[in-house]
Amino acid sequence: MKIFVAGASGVIGRLLLLQLVQAGHEVVGMTRKEEQKEAIEQTGAKAVLADVFNREQMVDILMEIKPDVVIHQLTSLSQGSSAENARIRIEGTRNLVDAAKQAKVQKMIAQSISWAYEPGTTPATEETALDIYAPMPRNTTINGVVALEEAVKEIPAHVILRYGTLYGPATWYAKNGDTAQKIMNQEMNATDGVSSFVHVEDAANAALLALDWPIGTYNIVDDEPAKGVDWLPVYARALGASAPDIQSGGSPWERGASNDKVKNECGWVLEYPTWRTGFAKSLR
Repeated sequence: MKIFVAGASGVIGRLLLLQLVQAGHEVVGMTRKEEQKEAIEQTGAKAVLADVFNREQMVDILMEIKPDVVIHQLTSLSQGSSAENARIRIEGTRNLVDAAKQAKVQKMIAQSISWAYEPGTTPATEETALDIYAPMPRNTTINGVVALEEAVKEIPAHVILRYGTLYGPATWYAKNGDTAQKIMNQEMNATDGVSSFVHVEDAANAALLALDWPIGTYNIVDDEPAKGVDWLPVYARALGASAPDIQSGGSPWERGASNDKVKNECGWVLEYPTWRTGFAKSLR
């Protein structure tokens, strides 16, 4: 197939391009940064420079390429701004979806998140409601997620991947990542809040496999949602850092997510089924 990847230079996009090319697809990777073009082309994909906020440019590009599938991996995480990331999810997704519709794209696969669910005491399933009544600043993130998912559903065949917290190379949990530095500097406490993780290689592989998955929304997380008091000490040991301080409590929405649906309906198999072993493997 001819596949257009928006956000091709991100941590998932870079791995995904290589997997798509190796699977025999004709791949076009989009980036807004000139310095990323060479890295995209080294995977065997064609690189195109574009700004997702330029609506006319997006229409022109997709009308020219006419891809069979658009994969939406756009984020804005480098500055840690939830407002800018929400803008990409709202405005960027709107432009990408409208351009795809004009180009008569039949399938879109899009990156969402698995920590946008309403508060609860058990891991969230895909049937759990999103946290639309969340207070600020969390509401900024939720509004972006809702806008993204609703827009993507306008494409006839759509697959929404609600990723867990990413770890592995080039993520915040890599040795030189922001989270790793905070742990090394004893700036993060371990709480009772529950998280669901997913290794970036499993995240990219899910996007590749989603080319053949049924229409729907799937939690792309590992097998073991965990409290911070459980996972953070394991991560700190893998880093060679001191054990974190313990702080009781956690946010009501920190409940983790279940991957039962994607495993049962799509047969998804993880390379890194749990953070317990995945942290150490990814930090070697």
